[in-house]
Parts: sequence; C-alpha cells; structure tokens
Amino acid sequence: MTSFEDQFFLKKQKPLAIWLTGLSGSGKSTIAIALEQKLIEERVQSYVLDGDNIRKGISNDLGFSHEDRIENIRRVSSVAALFVDAGISVIAALISPFQEDRESAKNRIGEDCFVEIYVNTSLKICEQRDPKGLYKEVRNGKIQNFTGISSPYEAPQSPDIEIRTEFESVNEAVEKIWKFIEPKLKVS
Repeated sequence: MTSFEDQFFLKKQKPLAIWLTGLSGSGKSTIAIALEQKLIEERVQSYVLDGDNIRKGISNDLGFSHEDRIENIRRVSSVAALFVDAGISVIAALISPFQEDRESAKNRIGEDCFVEIYVNTSLKICEQRDPKGLYKEVRNGKIQNFTGISSPYEAPQSPDIEIRTEFESVNEAVEKIWKFIEPKLKVS
C-alpha cells in the first residue's frame, strides 16, 4: 500500500477536496463552515481553507493581479493536495475566478478526489449582501481588479454541484452537497 492508501485504511474514509467557487459575497464561506460542521457530525475529518485565512497566511505576499490570483490558487491547491494525501478532506472556499486555474487545482489534487461546487449568486445579490464592504469600495474607486466588476469571473461550465443561494438556504445547500459526496467518501 502507498501512504495515501494507508490513510484511507486508517481513517476508513476517502478524503475529498471540495472546491467552492463564486463571486465575493456569494455565500461560499458560509456554506463551507456549515458543511464542515456537517462533516464533523458525520465523523469526517475536514478543514476549511478560506480565501481570507489563506490571504492572511501563505498568500499574504500576494495582491489581486492576474498573476497573483493564479499563484494564490496554485498555493491553495498544493495545500489541499497535502491534506488529501494525509487522508483529510478539505473544503476550499475561494473565488478562484479562472477556469484554467480550477482545472489545474483538480489535476494537482486528483480528479477522483476533487468536487467542484459553483456557488451561483447574481452580482446584484452579492452587492446587496456585501458582507465586507468590498463592493462599496470598488464602486468608490478604492479597489481595482475586482472579480465580477473590473476583473472577469469564468463560471464553471459543468460543476459537480451548482448552488443557487438566492433560492436555496445554507442548510439545503449543505444537504445537497452531502448527498453528492457521501458515497465518494466511502472506502471501497
């Protein structure tokens, strides 16, 4: 057995990288935290990698240029791959605006361990929510290269799951994700 297979055997679960992508304010972090709680209840070892905690740590030297966004996703996907290799599921809640970068993350982590979730929320709703006041700062010219306004967001073409937070509650989103990932977590 490889160390990866040993981890499956020891933990009696297959780890996944659950990658939530969407605009700022779409609900990614809220869903990620609620999903982590569900996984804890189901005795699935997991950890949340959120854009905010990543930007305060391993990516604190990066800005929001196109190149820095690519590097941020490379770093996060490398960390997520380490968690998965250690047998721990990871929930990555990141805007991750570029399809090519999400594909690179999937390839780095492993396609069979990667679940892409598109948290599809309209720009209008995200701006209304604006939990960090970022959209207001963008509209006042204080922030440049902001995804969805002055920088593009490439929506996933065929995500494993699509969550429409305008119509689905956090609990409904978590249950939808759980139904999809539960069979994937089982060691065969």
